Amino acid sequence: MAGHSKWSKIKRKKGATDTKRSQMFSRISKEITVAVKENGNPDPTMNARLRLAIQNAKGVNMSKEVIERAISKGEKDESTYEFLTFEGYAPGGVAIFIECLSDNNNRTVGAVRSIFTKYNGSLGVNGSLSFIFTRKGMFEIAKKAISISIDELELELIDAGLEEIEQDETSITLVCALDDFGNMQKKLEELSIEATNAELRRVPLSTTQLNIDDALKVIKLIDAFDECEDVSMVYHNLEMTDELAKAIEEL
Repeated sequence: MAGHSKWSKIKRKKGATDTKRSQMFSRISKEITVAVKENGNPDPTMNARLRLAIQNAKGVNMSKEVIERAISKGEKDESTYEFLTFEGYAPGGVAIFIECLSDNNNRTVGAVRSIFTKYNGSLGVNGSLSFIFTRKGMFEIAKKAISISIDELELELIDAGLEEIEQDETSITLVCALDDFGNMQKKLEELSIEATNAELRRVPLSTTQLNIDDALKVIKLIDAFDECEDVSMVYHNLEMTDELAKAIEEL
């Protein structure tokens, strides 16, 4: 899991632009809409997926009006969204796992294949990366939202399944097993700690380190997927060294 905080910090900086924020809002709005459509209940107290999506929306400062509009769309919109995944490799053998929410499979498949081709990657067969990624629960929390020490917090959360804590200057990331996601969420609520982002993520079990020039080519491919409307999340196993992090920030 090492390096997650470093990558998250870069993602936050890259997400500060108006374009990136618009893309982020669009994806979270879609997740809210799908949560309402699949559960059939627009009440977040009765819909766990919707409650989580709204929490993440608040974490990126999405307005109440935008959230309510997404909920309303879920009640009225007749479009059918499907969860799709794609697996492949970037240049240098870096594994890429992509999650999508799409109302048009042909469009999404075409877009994903086109990006792999444009950036000299290769689209693989689903299941081919199962040995590289595992699913973990991740909770990102602003340090200012915690009234106790990190050591005290760790003791409180061990029984809820806490496996690891990563931190940077302003935030911490809590890592738990897939099966403990609900327990961790409940424990944080008991402690009155609200995460800025909480989700199940695919975490690489091993990483691939490249020289800076080759690594930046992979970053361009990842950015292209991030900009694709149907893509919800992009996971990779590129080793995020301090040198690479600095190079990305200077782009």
